[in-house]
Amino acid sequence: MRIGIDLLWVRVGKCGGTESYIRNLLDGFSTFDEENEYVLMVTEDNMDSFQRYASARMRLQLCRIQSASQARRILWENLHLNKMAEYCRADVMFIPVYSKPAACRSKIPYVSVIHDLQARHYPEYFSVVKRWFLRYSWWHTCRTSKKIITVSDFCREDLIRNYPFVRKKVFTIYNPVCTSSASEKKDVMEQKYPIKKGAYFYCVSSMLPHKNLDTILQVMRTQKSAMLVISGVGGQEEEIREKLNRYRIGDRVILTGYVSDEERDWLYENCRLFLFPSIFEGFGMPPIEAMRKGKRVVMTRRSCLEEVTKGKAVYVDDPFSVKEWREKIENALSLPEKTEEFKEYELAVVTCQYIKAITSAVEKF
Repeated sequence: MRIGIDLLWVRVGKCGGTESYIRNLLDGFSTFDEENEYVLMVTEDNMDSFQRYASARMRLQLCRIQSASQARRILWENLHLNKMAEYCRADVMFIPVYSKPAACRSKIPYVSVIHDLQARHYPEYFSVVKRWFLRYSWWHTCRTSKKIITVSDFCREDLIRNYPFVRKKVFTIYNPVCTSSASEKKDVMEQKYPIKKGAYFYCVSSMLPHKNLDTILQVMRTQKSAMLVISGVGGQEEEIREKLNRYRIGDRVILTGYVSDEERDWLYENCRLFLFPSIFEGFGMPPIEAMRKGKRVVMTRRSCLEEVTKGKAVYVDDPFSVKEWREKIENALSLPEKTEEFKEYELAVVTCQYIKAITSAVEKF
């Protein structure tokens, strides 16, 4: 069977968790699937980043568009993606995000992934145009896709609540979470960042409002000797930097921006605690990655977060309470470090679930 995968939306280093998710999944397809062929539909500006997947069973199909130009990319997808899938003789199209093209009479079945419905819960974080676009895209994707995959039971129930007609074709497959030992050296990292091993808190997060970073920054105002490292891209970075100056903590909070997997692994492995203040996620990989490294994690219970971490973290009930965050951090520091396996998120397990879901869409088409 030939499976087409839409990768036109991937802006290298700028898509956060969704980019990690699809690259992990591509690793799974290339490693564990010896039966199916794959056509990776890529753009002029992201093709190089996917070259390592090119093989006899996994070929790259260049589409003459730039992922960086989001409006043009969306228009191109709606006008040409389905034709490209037919040209490549795809038996099924896999859309890892909500950007299914508008062609409703396609001869090819589509399997789409919806990671969350954040704009319905926090519309204030989105422009009117973006809210309209997302709501249309979710509705259209649910209506015309053969199957819908969500990444948590929380998201599945949310989808059914908002689009009841999708109940019979939506199901949960958790994200693959891949971890490895850090290869970066201690002296290299301590030269790059003014930190010491075991002497900082760590957070992996974009700078978007729902990530609730302001609360953690306020906690840092009261933790006079603590260091905090935040890795992530996208959102309101300038506003966060302004707050660092206003709160007078700029010398104790480091914004790394985008980091390589090797740097991120080192930062995970050598932090005192991992903090995750987000109030809304479709899945949330960073806390799981941290616990796989044996780190104690302090985080919120909001949306799917307690579900996917299986109740194994230290949870803050009020995400905006600086007092409670301080108390839970002190509690976490008193606990022993413990490595959690989370076998249900292993790449081989998740890859097999995706292959079954995608290929079965053809059988029932």
